[in-house]
Amino acid sequence: MVQNLDVECAKLGQRLAEGDGVDEELVNDALTVLEEQGVYAFFLYLKARGREGANHVSTTCAEFLRSVPQGSPLLDGGDVFNSLQRLSQNLDDLLFARDLLRQALVYGRYQVKARGASSGGRR
Repeated sequence: MVQNLDVECAKLGQRLAEGDGVDEELVNDALTVLEEQGVYAFFLYLKARGREGANHVSTTCAEFLRSVPQGSPLLDGGDVFNSLQRLSQNLDDLLFARDLLRQALVYGRYQVKARGASSGGRR
């Protein structure tokens, strides 16, 4: 069975947006760090930010990378930072993880915007 990773990214984006404390600013900041500094810095930023929303994003993204692609996940179990160091041994996999997270965060940003618009919040 073929896994549609774009759909998986969309589902991740929805899960990210549903987390308590996850707002557009957090998603935008995390996306900026990911794009400018990379996957390791992304997780480090979320850990340093340390609030409920950041913890949700970090945990959910790590779980995602432990499940995709099917049969050969990008991250192994255990500490996320040790897993990321192992992931960085393969540049193709590292860039693939970055691309998947970027797509999911873009979807998450739109989900947060849609949530705010439907609840009468600011856009």
